[in-house]
Amino acid sequence: MSDKHEHGHQIGDHLYIHRHTYIHGLAPHVKIIGAFSFLLVAVLTPADQYLSFAGYLVLVLSIIFMAELSIKTVVRRMVVEVPFILFAVLMPFLGRAPYIEISGVTVSQAGLTAGIAILIKSSLGVLVSILLSSTTTVREILHGLAHLKVPALLINIATFMLRYSAVVTDELNRMKTARESRGFIASGPKDWKIVAQAAGALFIRSYERGERVHLAMLSRGFNGEMPRAQHATASTKDWLQVLLLPLSAFFVLLIGFYL
Repeated sequence: MSDKHEHGHQIGDHLYIHRHTYIHGLAPHVKIIGAFSFLLVAVLTPADQYLSFAGYLVLVLSIIFMAELSIKTVVRRMVVEVPFILFAVLMPFLGRAPYIEISGVTVSQAGLTAGIAILIKSSLGVLVSILLSSTTTVREILHGLAHLKVPALLINIATFMLRYSAVVTDELNRMKTARESRGFIASGPKDWKIVAQAAGALFIRSYERGERVHLAMLSRGFNGEMPRAQHATASTKDWLQVLLLPLSAFFVLLIGFYL
């Protein structure tokens, strides 16, 4: 199934994939709690419990299937994990004794175990993040965090960052177009000075615009808290079904200890 039908105009909402599934319809704060609880169990799992990690992967993939997300889309979005993969690959060569030999290459046993654990746990974290962002808009996530009593200041910072990052990006594109219309195209280190000056100008413009926006908000009665939409309600059934994921993960962990 194609995932080209995507909604959302705020930055970050391009990750949202519109579907009419049970996962999409859940209240955002329920999904946040379910994702966090599952990742907590996965992170606390000992590095050598590979059977448990395999069970976690099956659980996450089953929910991705329920959310009607294509494997192609999920794999494409997992590119963000590349830095973690590179770090995990280096761990066997940077770890301490004892050392073992694999196909003629000497590696640290502790580093190899840690590298595999980093790779597995980061992959699970990225998969859960993709699942959450693909089934929940940025606005819904912020409302869910507010419902969970996250400090209003943090919510406001995130809201303004998401709302005005697109404005700053547009300003950057206009400055880039203006430079190129005058024949300037950055081609190497010799042009870094001009690029740095442009970055400084962008910072000053962004700061000035932020002041104007803040004054405009104060003149309209802003009291330090953004207006919140009505929170989506969650039934006891929704809570039980979402918490079934971390509970299943914990059950898989227990099985892994006895096998």
